Amino acid sequence: MPNRPERSNPSRFWAPDFPLSPRRFRPFYGWYILAISTIGVIFSIPGQTMGFSVFTDVLIRELELTRVQLSLAYCLGTVASGLTLPWLGSVFDRLGARRMIVFAAIVTGLTLYYLSLSRVLLQTISALIPSASRVVIAFSLIALGFYLIRAAAQGVLTMSSRNAVGKWFEKRRGLVFGINGAITAFAFSFAPRGLDLLRENYGWQGAWILLGTLSIFVMAVLGWLFVRDNPEECGLEMDGGWEPKVKPGHKPHADTVTRRDYTRKEAISTGSFWIFNLSFSFFALFSTAFTFHIMSIGGENGWGREAITGLFVPMAALSVIANLVVGWLSSRSHIKYSLVGMNLAALAGVIGTIYLTTKIGTLAFVIGNGVCGGAFTALVGISIPRFFGRKHLGAISGLTMSSMVAASGMGPIIFSLSLSITKSYVPILWACALLPLLLSVVAFWANNPQLKEPLDG
Repeated sequence: MPNRPERSNPSRFWAPDFPLSPRRFRPFYGWYILAISTIGVIFSIPGQTMGFSVFTDVLIRELELTRVQLSLAYCLGTVASGLTLPWLGSVFDRLGARRMIVFAAIVTGLTLYYLSLSRVLLQTISALIPSASRVVIAFSLIALGFYLIRAAAQGVLTMSSRNAVGKWFEKRRGLVFGINGAITAFAFSFAPRGLDLLRENYGWQGAWILLGTLSIFVMAVLGWLFVRDNPEECGLEMDGGWEPKVKPGHKPHADTVTRRDYTRKEAISTGSFWIFNLSFSFFALFSTAFTFHIMSIGGENGWGREAITGLFVPMAALSVIANLVVGWLSSRSHIKYSLVGMNLAALAGVIGTIYLTTKIGTLAFVIGNGVCGGAFTALVGISIPRFFGRKHLGAISGLTMSSMVAASGMGPIIFSLSLSITKSYVPILWACALLPLLLSVVAFWANNPQLKEPLDG
């Protein structure tokens, strides 16, 4: 890849060698970027669906909203945040990963403080404006909170952390995203159980205050201290100059070779972009929906609170395994085949949710969602820099993240309407099964556009 000019740093505060110089670190500094970026994705959990799933019933009770009203607020706030992400992706390309991670962590923390005060704000505003509807006030307060936390945590913090890794590694990209995804997949799957324990020990408000404090005073500080946008601005090379050992006459798999950088306009003109994007967006919609309503879905199928959240633990183990496997395969094969597997696993997860009252259904739910979640985490990080290069990584990944966030916002309200109208989640689940079935077929045509480019770019 050609060297990129050093980013202008009018303030010493953001200089690449301040307060420490990456060139003095051993081993290669990209491994430190991997560690901090992985922590960054984990810190996005309060803005992810599993971060809200254990608080759903609490918010319904405390804000005096119905399940449909809360789901609608979640939908509107999430979709609105998704609409801002393409622009924020372009901002990432200008400001870099370091600043974006710091800013996103601070906004995430402040938003969690705001959410912890939602009940107090509802009571205060209702007292000041007694003629105003409490439902309208509560709906507006929580919709704003959803918008801020989804944009800052699920959107910018996640996108910036993943993109940071993609800018430091190319030849080892499959390995590093396998490591990143394995750790985050486990953390995401364990999150409902862990957050439920926080809620029980500190209350729902105390849990959010604690998480907000950690985001500001731990994640933002770590981001500033250790994250750097790219190796070139630090006088380093991607992968630390490492070259894979190959036998004489053997070449790297053609799917792993980046020949040129695509603009966002060029990327969205490829069919592969949309096949991957739709696959990611479907799983974002489905996983958000069943996680958001996990207590309700469990209750419909005769599962208690502890038992249903306990299913996320074996899902975590499977996510780790799937992530490592996909990361390993990504450097040895076309990643479209991993996408086929991801969609088939999503299909199994949907069918398993329908038959959650049976042992086979429970097994399909755990295996399908665990494997799909692990493959999803790896492929989101690997596919965009591999298919489209690094130069416009923020703009392209911002559009992908926008689609995923918007889809995740729609999931809970669609499932809520199914329960409200039909008194069951089963009709919407059967409808959901159609998309991964179709995507698992068309994924065979999701070829890397780089394969059509000349090697001399």
